[in-house]
Amino acid sequence: MVMKTFKDIKFFDSMGGRLKSTTKFDNGFELSVIAGEHAYSTPRKNNSDPDFFSEFEVAVFTPDGEFTREFFPEDHPDDVLGWQERGQINALMLLIQSKK
Repeated sequence: MVMKTFKDIKFFDSMGGRLKSTTKFDNGFELSVIAGEHAYSTPRKNNSDPDFFSEFEVAVFTPDGEFTREFFPEDHPDDVLGWQERGQINALMLLIQSKK
């Protein structure tokens, strides 16, 4: 199985000028990555080019479509994880894909 990484993410413009993506994995989990004015990203400005951003906001969904914190640090209190660099997103993606 070939593991997906950040370079495989396909971004699109969403309403409000945010950059958004959803990546579904073979095990049914889904990763949402967003950036823009109202996201926990750097910078917090709208732009349609992923290279404009150095950090992104991420969320993970179960195969049933529910938010999950299963792959976040144990004490993380929120359904989203902000200010994630590409390397951190790669690590998260590999962790999600290793889940059976």
